[in-house]
Amino acid sequence: MIGAPRLALIAGSGDLPIRVAQRCDAEGRDVFVVRLKGFADPQLHRWPGGDFGMAEIGGVLKAIRAAGCGAVCLAGYVNRPDFRTLKPDLKGASVLPGIIAAATRGDDALLRKILSVFEDEGFGVEGADELLGGQMLAAGALGRIQPDEEQRADLKKALHVAEKSGELDVGQGAVVCHGLVLAVEAQEGTDAMLARVAGLPVDLRGRAGALRGALGKAPKPIQDLRVDMPVIGPRTIELAAAAGLAGVAGKAGRMILIDPAAIVETADRLGLFVWGEAE
Repeated sequence: MIGAPRLALIAGSGDLPIRVAQRCDAEGRDVFVVRLKGFADPQLHRWPGGDFGMAEIGGVLKAIRAAGCGAVCLAGYVNRPDFRTLKPDLKGASVLPGIIAAATRGDDALLRKILSVFEDEGFGVEGADELLGGQMLAAGALGRIQPDEEQRADLKKALHVAEKSGELDVGQGAVVCHGLVLAVEAQEGTDAMLARVAGLPVDLRGRAGALRGALGKAPKPIQDLRVDMPVIGPRTIELAAAAGLAGVAGKAGRMILIDPAAIVETADRLGLFVWGEAE
C-alpha cells in the first residue's frame, strides 16, 4: 500500500475503523482519522486526525485536503441523526437539504448521497473490505463447528430473510430458529437485535447446552458495498451465544471479519458455527 494516496478515514463507532487504521499502519499507508463526535472510539486518537460533528462537512473537507488525503473510507456505525438538531457549517448547510431528501428514500440513498459529496470534491472512495484484504468470510465453516442439517436450513432461511429485508432497505440481519423467524434487524443494529432475541421465551429459541437457530447477515442488494458491507466480530458471536443461537452465517466474500482469529476462538469455545454460504 506504500505509494497509495493518504487515506481519510471517516470513523463511526465499533472496531472496524480501528482495524482499518491498523491495517494502514501495517502496510505503510498514511491515514488521517475524521473522528465523528459521539461515535468514534477514543482509541482513534492514536492517529493524526480531528473531531468533527456530523454536519461539519466543510471542516472535514478542509482538514482532509490540508492533510494531503486523496481517498476516503467510511467505516463504523453511525445512528441516523435528528437532522433538526444538527449544526452545519457553511458547506454542510449547502448539501444538507440534499442529504435530508436522500434520507427519506432510505439508508442506501442516504449513503450514496454522502459518498457523492466526497466524490464531487475529487476524492476517491475505498471500501473497508478492500483495505482489510483477506479478512473476508470464506465459504464453509470458519472454525471447528459444522452446522447440521437442521441448522443449515435455519441459516439459509435467515440469509434469505435478510436479503428480502435488504431489498426494502430495512436491514442486513435476521434470526431464524426451527424455521421460525424470531427477529429482523432494522435501525437498532445487530447487537440490539440479538439482545432482543435473548429476551424471548426459551421455548422459541435455544439456550446454553441446547443451542438452536442462526443469525444470518447479508448485504442489501441495492447498497454500495464500499460503505455498508456486513460485519461481524467476536462480540457478535458472544451475543449470538447469549441469545441461545447455534451459529452465525453470512454470504461468502460479502462479510467483513473483525479479528478472524478471535472469532474462531470465541466460536469454538462457545460451541457455535460460523458459516460462509457460497453464492
